[in-house]
Amino acid sequence: MVLKMKKNSKKLYWIIAIVLLVAAAVTFFSLRANNAKKAASANLQTVKVTRGDLTAIIGATGTVHARQNAVLAWQTAGRVEEIKVAIGDLVNAEDVLASLQDSSLPQSILLARSDLVAAERELENLKNSSLATAQAELNLANAKDAYHDAVYYGLKENAVRATDKNKMDEAKAALVLAQDRLDKAQDFYDRFANEPDDSIAKANALSNLAAARDNLRIAENNLSIFTDPPAVIDVEISQAKIAVAKAQLDDAQREWERLKDGPDPLDIRASEARIEAIKATIGLAQLTAPFNGTITDVANLVGDQVNTGTSAFRIDDLSQLLVDVEVPEVDINRIKVDQPVQLTFDAINAAEYEGRVVSVARVGTEAGGVVNFKVSVELLNPDEQVLPGMTAAVNIIVNQLTDVLTVPNRAVRLVDNKRVVYVLRNNTPTAVEVTIGASSDTVSEILSGDLKVGDLVILNPPTDFSNFRGSGMPF
Repeated sequence: MVLKMKKNSKKLYWIIAIVLLVAAAVTFFSLRANNAKKAASANLQTVKVTRGDLTAIIGATGTVHARQNAVLAWQTAGRVEEIKVAIGDLVNAEDVLASLQDSSLPQSILLARSDLVAAERELENLKNSSLATAQAELNLANAKDAYHDAVYYGLKENAVRATDKNKMDEAKAALVLAQDRLDKAQDFYDRFANEPDDSIAKANALSNLAAARDNLRIAENNLSIFTDPPAVIDVEISQAKIAVAKAQLDDAQREWERLKDGPDPLDIRASEARIEAIKATIGLAQLTAPFNGTITDVANLVGDQVNTGTSAFRIDDLSQLLVDVEVPEVDINRIKVDQPVQLTFDAINAAEYEGRVVSVARVGTEAGGVVNFKVSVELLNPDEQVLPGMTAAVNIIVNQLTDVLTVPNRAVRLVDNKRVVYVLRNNTPTAVEVTIGASSDTVSEILSGDLKVGDLVILNPPTDFSNFRGSGMPF
């Protein structure tokens, strides 16, 4: 019995020894794991989750340009006589910038000056003279008279006369009388027929006979109007004459209607247009400013021989400076007209300028498989340092939020197509899925996810998490 108790005591001793040994091992490995975690976590960069304001922007770059610009070129050949402006001068629309010598100009421009005098005199007469109105009235009266004559002597009048019995009877009686006079004239001539041809009596009798024959022929023709139908060709000629007379009357009537109340406004506009065309030809000898602006380039000197198309000046309207940028299609629907813009320039240190969106393209352009949209930004506070052609960094402010939960953009990772941030909890990085809202160039808004103010998010999460796992000691 004593021997058995001794054996049990030894067995219990070894069990206790083993348990203590295992406990010591577990403690050792746990301490080593915790020390490894602490050492690994000491290398992590963390920042606390906070609430604050967020300005969401879309960034792009572009080139400054004036609202309006133009390169002026000569429209004719000649020698430069005068240059009235220099680079940097402010000019108004229609100001003369330079001119060519008269002696070097083409003949067409010189002759246009005399044409201008004649055209201006013609316009003056058109506005103030009543001659055209009086002439139109006279032409109308003559046209009426000509038309009435054509109708009276035409077949239409003959047809009317043919139905007039009194006139027919008069024609018949005139024919009888003409025949009687012819018979008497023939008898009278027969008395002297045998006398010499130089006989005065024979000559008088022959003259009376010829006159009687003419009278008879006229009487026969007059009667034929009532008894014989007119020839077809005569009818056609008569109708054509009537038609021409009627057309001339209509033209005269329209001309009178156009001028009876004074000169026709259309005539005045046509005359004024002719004057403007002549002035444009004369104006080829000089260059004028097309709009208010600043002279930004002068390409000629006095005495230069220039040709059509030779560049002379560049003018820019610097009162409004714009920057055009290309925005990707994924961002374009967030941009609206009048959104505020911040601009900086590589050429201007420590200066930030304000702007606003003035236009957003409604059609994109594709280049290299990427679709971009043109957005124009106006500088609101430019100074003399900002010049056309400079490169500008443009930040379009598309949203401004206050008191929102934010994390640095550096902390956001994409894992299995999900947005996650790593939070340091109990010295162990823990992945937390989040939904991102608006973003600025440094922070992003957190719309949802297991995050709260004060959580430590990791900016440089490790690629190997083995140091953050348990001791791995087998049991």
